[in-house]
Amino acid sequence: MGVFPRHADVVIIGGGAIGSSIAYWLKEKTSKEGIRVVVIEKDMTYSKCTTLLSAGGLHQQFSLPENVQLSLYGAEFLRTLKKRFGPGADIQYCPQGHLILADEEGAQRIIDNNFIERELGVINQILTKNQLQQKFPWMNVTDVELACLGLEKHGWFDPWALLSVVRYGAAHLGAQYVEGEVVDFLFRDSEEYIGEGMDDNPYKAVNEVVVKMPDGEHKTMEFAFCVIAAGLQSSELAQLAKIGTGSGMLSVRLPIEKRDRYVFSFDCPESPPGINTPMTVDHSGLYFRRNGLGGSFIAGVSPCDDAELSLDEYFRDKVCPVLQNRVPAFSSIKVKNSWRGSYEHNGFDDSGIIGPHPYYHNLYLATGFSGFGIQQAPAIGRAAAELILDGDFKTIDLTRFGFDRLIVDKPMYETTVV
Repeated sequence: MGVFPRHADVVIIGGGAIGSSIAYWLKEKTSKEGIRVVVIEKDMTYSKCTTLLSAGGLHQQFSLPENVQLSLYGAEFLRTLKKRFGPGADIQYCPQGHLILADEEGAQRIIDNNFIERELGVINQILTKNQLQQKFPWMNVTDVELACLGLEKHGWFDPWALLSVVRYGAAHLGAQYVEGEVVDFLFRDSEEYIGEGMDDNPYKAVNEVVVKMPDGEHKTMEFAFCVIAAGLQSSELAQLAKIGTGSGMLSVRLPIEKRDRYVFSFDCPESPPGINTPMTVDHSGLYFRRNGLGGSFIAGVSPCDDAELSLDEYFRDKVCPVLQNRVPAFSSIKVKNSWRGSYEHNGFDDSGIIGPHPYYHNLYLATGFSGFGIQQAPAIGRAAAELILDGDFKTIDLTRFGFDRLIVDKPMYETTVV
């Protein structure tokens, strides 16, 4: 880990996919010696990191243009991964496509989203019930009205491999990773700052973090900029900076909540769906995809609607009936393995939050991107680096994803959340 740094130009709290991507882009844009970037991660084993439970889906089927653009760049970043990081940068990408099923109620949403997606350059196809049956004869389409099949830049990859590659890239360019937990912020009075929404008290600038080291010692680090990209812990960290507990603009909390995610692994011993099976998202919210070239599959659902059930009970009562209805060949499947975990969710409108907090000139947020944060991490990191270095978005305009929308109550609802 090296000597604990007492100062950094940019401190990033959270070394997961988004935090590491921000670190990578800051260093990539400023050269190796440009600025000092420090990433603080409390668990270097990443044993509870939400990335580990992600299905690694790559798709651009969204209702918000920003999410489409973020994911399009994610696909481009993956395409050029070896050029950026070398021939060993393997994320086991499977370009088998991404299929979203809709019942009668959701059919129009599929059509509306498809118009937005195709306007932005997404290559996909609307399938009727008959077309779907012809293309995937192993599927029961009785209760399906329409489907959208992503053709290019759709599939899945190994999320842990992507995190490892991006983190290596950031460290190789000079970003320093520190194992520790941020337990507080330190402030100083700055009377030179005056703005709307501030009360009569002196402006409190945030300029240091207090880090609890693995041995229990507390150390402080001064910074010019700080980015909170800590996933599930982002809301608690924001409160340490008085976001949600102060007055005026600081009275609005960061609405990051925990949602449960279950993932199941199972085998289909007889006549499994073919090797061209896309990652399939049922209109119930459950998804499944192949896991390798044999008859192994994984399935998942998020958020889970009954945390009282055990994993085996949940698979038996909630997952298995949906799978067997959709794919008759799954009639004799049995769960091999299962995982339970949590992921971050923006309870305000389901969309990510990126940009500076309107009260603090140097405290940035990059959180709340839910289950598709892993595929959008490359673009989110690039966007955050642009804000810090250039003062504005230069590639994808994510202004509408700023914290300000929470204050003025203008939600950005994303209707396609997996």
